[in-house]
Amino acid sequence: MNIIETQNLTKTYGDFTAVSHLNLHIRKGSVYGFLGPNGAGKSTTMKMFLGLTQPTEGSFHIDGKTYPSDRVPILKEVGSFIEAPAFYGNLSGEENLEIIRKILGLPKSCVDDALELVGLTEFRKRLAKKYSLGMKQRLGLAGALIGRPPILILDEPTNGLDPVGIHEIRTLIRSLPQKYDCTVLVSSHLLPEVELMADDIGILNHGHLLFEGTKEELKTSARAAGFPTDNLEDTFLAMIDEDNRRRGGTV
Repeated sequence: MNIIETQNLTKTYGDFTAVSHLNLHIRKGSVYGFLGPNGAGKSTTMKMFLGLTQPTEGSFHIDGKTYPSDRVPILKEVGSFIEAPAFYGNLSGEENLEIIRKILGLPKSCVDDALELVGLTEFRKRLAKKYSLGMKQRLGLAGALIGRPPILILDEPTNGLDPVGIHEIRTLIRSLPQKYDCTVLVSSHLLPEVELMADDIGILNHGHLLFEGTKEELKTSARAAGFPTDNLEDTFLAMIDEDNRRRGGTV
């Protein structure tokens, strides 16, 4: 069963098409790795799901609800982390999460739970402006996880983390579907990390979906096309290069 589906989802800005006739199928209870070079349309797609930008054409459904008629119910089911999270620097990590908790109308225990999930409990009283970049990323993730929403949309969740932090966040994301019956849509430039945590892969280039399926299906497809299959990064780069060549080298 798919928890997120898009039908010819398109976003244009003047003459520029950021996302073109996108048909995504994100399975309930999966970690879906959403890949593409800078400017491929990943963040634009995620922003459409969150109602931050409106589709030019097409539609999408999240957990049986349709945008835009069910915009508010959709947002109540989705936790998100898009780009660098913004916080009130003069408030503590705990106080920043408390604001999100009140907006969402969640019980007080949700703040403790979210801090625990991302390993920030001991730094809860520290001002957000005193947080390292990695801690800010964790706090952003805690904001997405608060109340344990059934759907998580994460854009570059390991940005700025050291190798230990990256491993911890990857392990956390990987555990979410089983532990909390959560579906995760995650975009990252760290392809070896995506390879370790994702069940399914979607590859976007110039707003077009080049591939969607399981990691095994990607290997099969890449092998048939003569692309390298040793690791996700090599396969991804070969697919993007080939697509760019077919487009006549356009960027």
